[in-house]
Amino acid sequence: MDAERCVGSGMCVLTVGEVFDQRQDDGKAIVLRPEPPAETRDSVREAVDLCPAAAIVLTTDRRL
Repeated sequence: MDAERCVGSGMCVLTVGEVFDQRQDDGKAIVLRPEPPAETRDSVREAVDLCPAAAIVLTTDRRL
């Protein structure tokens, strides 16, 4: 999550509120669960796609 890019639209919170929330002072998004449960994976990807500021980056950690 790039807080500097966030415009506070709330799309991530509306899409997957168990992973994202918004700060009270400025409305910018915060990540509640940096490693979200597997069952939220599709919703997190949707939140990434819906973010108007492209402030959310989805990464995967693959250990070989």
